[in-house]
Amino acid sequence: MAQMKADVALLTERRYVAQDVPESDWYRRNILRDDQLLQEALDQLGISSVRVDWSCPDEDWSRYRCAVFRTTWDYFDRFDEFSAWLDEIQSLTQLCNTPSLIRWNMDKHYLADLESRGVTVVPSRFVERGTTVCLQDLLDEAGWCDAVIKPCVSGAARHTYRVHRENIEEVEAVVRHLLASESFLIQPFQQGIVEHGEDALIMLNGRFSHAVRKVAKPGDFRVQDDHGGSVHAYEPATAQIELAEHAMAACHSVPTYGRVDMIQDNQGHYAVMELELIEPELWLRYHPPAASVLAQGIAGLL
Repeated sequence: MAQMKADVALLTERRYVAQDVPESDWYRRNILRDDQLLQEALDQLGISSVRVDWSCPDEDWSRYRCAVFRTTWDYFDRFDEFSAWLDEIQSLTQLCNTPSLIRWNMDKHYLADLESRGVTVVPSRFVERGTTVCLQDLLDEAGWCDAVIKPCVSGAARHTYRVHRENIEEVEAVVRHLLASESFLIQPFQQGIVEHGEDALIMLNGRFSHAVRKVAKPGDFRVQDDHGGSVHAYEPATAQIELAEHAMAACHSVPTYGRVDMIQDNQGHYAVMELELIEPELWLRYHPPAASVLAQGIAGLL
């Protein structure tokens, strides 16, 4: 039997695989800090771990007891490659979260599934790949004058546009070209995004752990730090925790880890914006005890 390289592979990507980064590189240092907290918690349980680039061609995945998706933040730009790799790796080692959850969560059509299972989500309509679109007709039909459109497979606000009467033709020209190869999701713009921000509730083993609030920079609606957004510690309302736990329970199996991003919608109700089960940033550095809870969940799989 081959000697194990480590019990757990913490999956990252080639941009973030380096262990030493300059003090000025706050972005990668945050990644390393969160992974360090998890690795220390795993070590306390006698579980060895190593950070690994998911796309490394020479990696022998059978040498790990489990692979945990952490910062594979290029998967949506390399979707076909990532999907083929996922098909291959699932027969070589255990995956966390499970392959079926990952595949389901890759495509934002999962929002329709959540809604059908009684979870309050931001109203969503889908424009399928290979179809044509008249955004004005779509907005008129839905009764929306201000909306956001984004790809169904995406991250970091890739090709995410706010669309309204003044820019609808410009956005439609971009989307029409992209529809040849991917589907899109359109939702009414939520004013709460710019007034309050987006709340991210971190869920471990289906239960609430901690939360942060993501706030867009002035003049923008995208809360991601890639676009100048900021992150703040946040104590969610009981209703938010209940909604997040409902969303986790609506998954076909309980995720070991996940994140429920939600907003206060235009009617003043909490609604799920997105469910992140593949490679969510968990902000363990904001609540270090969460690393131990996640480590215990991974240990349960082993």
